[in-house]
Amino acid sequence: MNRRLVILEVAARPLYWLILAASLAVLLRGHDEPGGGFIGGLLAVTASVLWAVAHGAEAATRRLPLRSPVRLAALGVLVAAVSGLPAWVLGKAYLTHLWASVPLGFALLPVSTVLVFDLGVYLCVWGALAGYAIALLDSDEAADDEPVSPEADAR
Repeated sequence: MNRRLVILEVAARPLYWLILAASLAVLLRGHDEPGGGFIGGLLAVTASVLWAVAHGAEAATRRLPLRSPVRLAALGVLVAAVSGLPAWVLGKAYLTHLWASVPLGFALLPVSTVLVFDLGVYLCVWGALAGYAIALLDSDEAADDEPVSPEADAR
């Protein structure tokens, strides 16, 4: 029997987006400079776990970017690896981070390969740990759905 709490289902909707917004803020600002890819990813995992508890493991998996934790983690590793290529192409050591300013017309936007690396870490942490947590919750749901026989209790 799969019982859900209505209050949790209702509260999960705004909390999911609030936690994701906080995770993006931490990703962009960092909890200890220059970025917070890891801790931001952990916050994103929290949002996914909240959704899984409120709406089920399958619904939480569908809500992930790419709808697959494995693909999300793999994309994160790829993005982090690609962040080192610009320096390598310029003859510097791989993963030497570079900074530049992009003119927007009214201001200069500072960009760096550090943010790209942190984004990769963010996606990798979110995919790997959300996949693990959702799988645990899914196995728990499956165990709850199995009928219990009196013989099983006697053992």
